[in-house]
Amino acid sequence: LQPDVLLYALIGCLVGTLIGVLPGVGPIATIAMLLPITYGVDPAGALIMLAGIYYGAQYGGSTSAILVNIPGEATAVVTTLDGHQMARNGRAGAALGIAAIGSFTAGTIATLVVASIGAPLTKLGMLFGAAEYFALMATGLVFAVVLARGSVLNAIAMIVLGLLLSTVGTDVNTGQERLTFGIDALVDRIDFAVLAMGIFGFAELLRSLENPEARDVVKGAIGKILPTMSEIRQSINPILRGTGLGTILGALPGNGAVLAPFASYALEKKLAKDPSRFGKGAIEGVAGPEAANNSGAQAAFIPLLTLGIPPNAVMALMVGAMTIHGIVPGPQVMTRNPDLFWGMIASMWVGNLALLVINLPLVGLWVKLLKVPYRLMFPAILIFCCIGIYSINNQATDVILTAFFGLVGYGFLKLGFELAPLLLGFVLGGLMEDTFRRAMDLSHGSMMTFIERPISAGLLVLALIVLIISVLPSVAGKRNEVFVE
Repeated sequence: LQPDVLLYALIGCLVGTLIGVLPGVGPIATIAMLLPITYGVDPAGALIMLAGIYYGAQYGGSTSAILVNIPGEATAVVTTLDGHQMARNGRAGAALGIAAIGSFTAGTIATLVVASIGAPLTKLGMLFGAAEYFALMATGLVFAVVLARGSVLNAIAMIVLGLLLSTVGTDVNTGQERLTFGIDALVDRIDFAVLAMGIFGFAELLRSLENPEARDVVKGAIGKILPTMSEIRQSINPILRGTGLGTILGALPGNGAVLAPFASYALEKKLAKDPSRFGKGAIEGVAGPEAANNSGAQAAFIPLLTLGIPPNAVMALMVGAMTIHGIVPGPQVMTRNPDLFWGMIASMWVGNLALLVINLPLVGLWVKLLKVPYRLMFPAILIFCCIGIYSINNQATDVILTAFFGLVGYGFLKLGFELAPLLLGFVLGGLMEDTFRRAMDLSHGSMMTFIERPISAGLLVLALIVLIISVLPSVAGKRNEVFVE
C-alpha cells in the first residue's frame, strides 16, 4: 500500500487497458517494450506494473470487442460474438457493465485462490530436486506445444529454436563460446529484452501495419452502464462457472488461459434453455467468457510464483523481468522475497479494483481513441522501443539485433508459426540446462536419475502421453477446429 507501488499498479492497469482497447499491439508486445523502463524501478514495483498491464489488457480487450467487434486481446475473441451484437442492439452499456462486473468478481475469487494455494504449492516445490525441476519444465514445454495454434510440428520447431537461442553466448561453466559465429555482440548471450521486443514488439507492429483498418465502431449511444437486476441474475451462474474454468485452465502450462473463454462459451451455450440466443446478444455469452479470461489471467501467476514455471508468453516475460532484477524464479521467492510474493498477490485485487474504477467512467474516452488511425501511432511506438533497447546497455548493436529478430518474428508470423513457444523455450532453456547439469552432477552422470525418482518419472510419462495423444488424428482434428474457430 505504499504510494509509489500503488502508482505503479495504477499505471500498469491504465496502460494495459489502453493496449487492450487499441487492437494490434497486445500485452505481450507492450510488456516486452516496457521491460527497459523497469531497470530503474524497484523489483516489486516493476513486476506489479507489468502484471497490471497483463490483466488490464483483459479488461480493455473486452471494450474493443464489444464496441468495435475487434478483440484487443486473444482472450476477448469470444466476447465479440454476443458483446458486439448487444452493442448493435443498443445495449453496449449493459455489455460493458456485465463484462466489468464479471471480470472483477472472477479476479477477486481467483486472487483468493492464488493466495490460499500459493504457500502449499511453494512447500511442495521446495521438495523438488534438480531432476524433478527438469521434468516439470519439460512437461510445461509439451503442454505449450499442445495448446499452441497451428501444427504440433511447428510448435515443436519453435520451442527447439528457443532452446537453441538460449545456449548462444559464453558457457558459464566452461568459458567456451557457443553458436556466436564470431559475432562479438553475441558473446554475452542474447539479451532477453532484445529478443522479446524483437519477436513480439517489432514483429507485431509490422503485422498490424499491413492489415487495412476496418473498424465498425458503434455509432449510437452507449446507454446505461449498469445492467438491470434481471440481467445480473442471468449472469451470476455463468460468472461463477467461468471463474472456475478460468482458474483451472489458467494455471495449466502452455497458455490454457486462452482456451478458458472458449470453454466457458461452449459450456454456457450447452446449458442454455434456448441456445439459439447465443450469437444474437445473449448476456451469458459475455458474462461467462469475461469471467473466464480474467480468472485465467490471475491463475497464470500460480505456477510462476510458486514453482518459477511460466505457463504462457506473458509469464515468460515476467520471469525475464525477475532475472533482470536478480530474483531467481522458483519456490524460494516466497522465503527470500516475501514482500514481492505477497505484494504481487495483493496487487491483483488492488489492480482489479483500479480497473473497475478506470474502465467504466472512461468509456467515452476509449471510444474516441478507437477512432485514431494506427499509422499515426506506430512511428512514435517504434522510436520509443529503440530508445528503450539502447538505454539498457548503451549499445547500438542491441537495436540492430532487435530489428533482426523483429524481421525474423514477422517472417515466422507470415509462415503461420506461433511465437509464444519460442519465447517459452528461450526462457526455460537456461533453467533447464542448469537443472539438467545439476541432476547429472548429483547422479554422477547417470541419466537413470530421471527415471528412478518417482515425481520426475511421473512428469516425464505424463508429458509423453500428452504429446502422443495430441498427434492422434482424431484429437489433432478437434484441436485444429478449436483454434480455427
